[in-house]
Amino acid sequence: MISPEQVESIMHSDSKEEKIKILEWACKCDDSAILNTIISALDDGDIQVRGEAFSSLVLNENDISDILIQNLNSQSKNVRGFSLLVLANRNDRKAIPRMIDSTSDESATVRSCAVGALGHLKAAEAIHAIQKCMEDSNPEVRKSAIKAAIDIGDHTAFEKIDESSKEDPEIRNLSDYAKSKL
Repeated sequence: MISPEQVESIMHSDSKEEKIKILEWACKCDDSAILNTIISALDDGDIQVRGEAFSSLVLNENDISDILIQNLNSQSKNVRGFSLLVLANRNDRKAIPRMIDSTSDESATVRSCAVGALGHLKAAEAIHAIQKCMEDSNPEVRKSAIKAAIDIGDHTAFEKIDESSKEDPEIRNLSDYAKSKL
């Protein structure tokens, strides 16, 4: 059995191979200290390590919801954003209230992830938060909000798309797609 200290030491090392080996092992882990170290790897400098951490958390068969939800308070926007996406991919509806709160995060990345997570979960109770994000100053957040509205089937959301957003071809295409689907 590997101790939390050993995991932490490996995850702070420069060995990508060792990190990945630990992350593959961690999908069976339920130790909160180790899981917090794995979650912190969502902010690793190496994209492959971040991807392995994400996969390990999504595939973890234990109830790790509370630990993931606690990490929505992280200083790292990557940890907050990817934790939202892990929760969504685990179909964790218990996290919906915190996801709604995260649509107001200071980071556009986190707001975009929160809206995407809510859409993935088809969280109809989040319609107002999603509609608010359709007016966000960041185009990626607006695109995520449009996609979430499509996923939920919100027929009223598209009245919220202002004319300036329609100048963005991707938003215009999403809006046209949504109108054809809803």
